[in-house]
Amino acid sequence: MSIDHIRLKNIKTQQNIILHLIFELVSNPTIKSAQIQQITQTLVKTVTAIEKICFNQQATPANLSRSSRQIYSWMKFLTEEVNLQLHLESTLRVQQIAQQMLAKHGQSVKLMIEFTSFALLYKGKRSGDAANIIVNEGFINASEEVITALVESALFGRNQDNTRLIRSFASSEEYSNVLLELDLIAEVIAENPQGKFYNLNELFDKLNREYFAATLAKPRLAWSQINTYRKFGHYEPARDRVVISLTLDNGSVPEFVSEFVLYHELLHKYHGTNWVQGRRMVHTREFRVSESQFKLYNEASRWLEKLATGQTSKRRRVYNQ
Repeated sequence: MSIDHIRLKNIKTQQNIILHLIFELVSNPTIKSAQIQQITQTLVKTVTAIEKICFNQQATPANLSRSSRQIYSWMKFLTEEVNLQLHLESTLRVQQIAQQMLAKHGQSVKLMIEFTSFALLYKGKRSGDAANIIVNEGFINASEEVITALVESALFGRNQDNTRLIRSFASSEEYSNVLLELDLIAEVIAENPQGKFYNLNELFDKLNREYFAATLAKPRLAWSQINTYRKFGHYEPARDRVVISLTLDNGSVPEFVSEFVLYHELLHKYHGTNWVQGRRMVHTREFRVSESQFKLYNEASRWLEKLATGQTSKRRRVYNQ
């Protein structure tokens, strides 16, 4: 077996067990903390076993095959309490909306709802009196309107309005934040702030003096190991770590562009997370006011938009999310 492609035979089966446990939990009128704890323990046990397999082969989860790595990252993502809570709430929302729609159409259908990490935005399967709705994990922060559009499309087919809503959210920062977090989980990040061109420690010290009166505690700073074009930075509160895309450690990209992305991520640390009507909000009005105070805000924004659209003409403004 090649160390570069460790394939775990039973990982898909284990994922399906967890997905069914989650759906059984949300289908229960009263969600019990003991059941949530059981799911968390199952996730942690499975993730730990996978990491042990990798360690025994002198490898890391980054060496897993693509499908195994995707499932491992999904499981690891859900071991964090806030992520599992959002996952459960979103699964419940989809179930409730689907039941309401089916009742409205006079249909009695056995439902199965899955939020998971896969290549599609969503998928609907109907067979006889059973229906399975599979939704990309990126939608766990979606609004009621977007979830309703997803459910209707999965159960009854697409229409122009629903497709527009779904695609709009799939181009948003809330969606890409989740996808990048999943991408980073299995990536081995050598936490070296010194890039080939720019040093994140130096950029932090400069930004801390200019915008935070030198009062912001320094998070862990790292360059990613891969180039990304959908998203150029990410703040991980649980690890107090900022990861900046390797794309920006380039002599052809002005230093102020890397500064701006780092500043954006530092604002996540500074402002924290707010909850509004059950939704996690990180880009509040206060956040945007602070962001706009960056001295080269417009120039940096244009640079990032150019980098993003230069790689994919189908995506809209998706910089620094």
